[in-house]
Amino acid sequence: MQALEVIVKKRDGGVLSREEIRFFVEGFARGEIPDYQASAWAMAIVWRGMNAEETWHLTEALADSGEVLDLRRVVPMAVDKHSTGGVGDKTTLVVEPLVAACGVPVGKMSGRGLGFSGGTLDKMESIPGFRVDLSRQEFLDQLRRIGIVLTGQTGDLAPADGALYALRDVTGSVPSIPLIASSVMSKKIAAGAQAIVLDVKVGSGAFMQSEAEARQLARAMVEIGRRAGRRVVALLSDMNQPLGCAVGNALEVREAIDTLRGLGPADFTAHCLEVGATMLVLVGKAPDLRAGKRALQNAIADRSGLGTFRRLVQAQGGDVDYVDHPDRLPTARWIETVGAPQAGNVRRLHAGVVGLTAVDLGAGRQVKGEAIDHSVGIVVHRKVGDPVTAGEPLFTVHANDPARRDAALRRVLEAYSFSRRAVQPLPHLYGKVGP
Repeated sequence: MQALEVIVKKRDGGVLSREEIRFFVEGFARGEIPDYQASAWAMAIVWRGMNAEETWHLTEALADSGEVLDLRRVVPMAVDKHSTGGVGDKTTLVVEPLVAACGVPVGKMSGRGLGFSGGTLDKMESIPGFRVDLSRQEFLDQLRRIGIVLTGQTGDLAPADGALYALRDVTGSVPSIPLIASSVMSKKIAAGAQAIVLDVKVGSGAFMQSEAEARQLARAMVEIGRRAGRRVVALLSDMNQPLGCAVGNALEVREAIDTLRGLGPADFTAHCLEVGATMLVLVGKAPDLRAGKRALQNAIADRSGLGTFRRLVQAQGGDVDYVDHPDRLPTARWIETVGAPQAGNVRRLHAGVVGLTAVDLGAGRQVKGEAIDHSVGIVVHRKVGDPVTAGEPLFTVHANDPARRDAALRRVLEAYSFSRRAVQPLPHLYGKVGP
């Protein structure tokens, strides 16, 4: 078998066999198939697509390129969640400790931000000392000991996916549902959780801009989970405006802690309860969503969720004083609030513009490995459907550079539009895929 044969077959619309896909992935992982041929193969998949069988075989091959954990040796049932990325999405920081506080172990390997999608690891590093580079054994030991762990993905998990994604990122072959689905699910399968909740974002601040695309991706990932013998549910949630109010690393950690104390924004709290309850139902810890949400609300009310977050931070070397006193988290030099330019109702708040503005302030990175500023970001005070009076606080910019601050003030204001008529709030969820 030759790599060129596999490329040409897919280029011409053929269906690749399990053997052909595994041959190509394994050859690429060993360095026997060069980057330029792997790039051509990925582009052929972008143009020609893959059926469900091919997508599963690709996922399986990517997962098998490295170590595949089996968490059943550590805990009876572990649950994981994955978001396809968005603006102000600090859901993991709240959901993971709440679900763990309800007695369900959560072992999660997260990533860093790239573009306007913030990274969970970057947020947690706002807390001095917090380690995101746990070894495989540390991951397993901590999950067994306290039932919660949040770390970066080790290089031993689906290494072929990491190498292939790096090529896709620089060759214009990212937007392919089979490639996206296999990339996400290969890492989740390799990480070992038996149950997975997928949070698929839809809108201007998401990779999937339309509900139809998001639903197609969700179905592909749920089908992969079924074939892998995992319990998988996908939620389609709105990302046409930031989730919650805070956008920026330390700002989002502060908002997550507020939410664990019962003081978080209503939309963000509702989203966390939906995702967390789905996780509890998926593993049989709650009979239905209503009971699951009630258990999570109890974990907020009795502060057991906050206590679990504190134990997570402590276990991974973080300074828990920053959890107890979040005002100690990094703070920007300039904090400036902009008032509404007119009376009316918020008609639009473009999530993508807000996210890119936060990146320009230094909250995100344009290229991998770039340093970020944990203290900067944006806090929105009014969202779609909210009535406003002229001059009342609309948003606040946190900046460490006056030129970037001034640019951010202009840009976020342009992300808003207003209507004299009443505007309906955006829907929270667009649906669910899976059992």
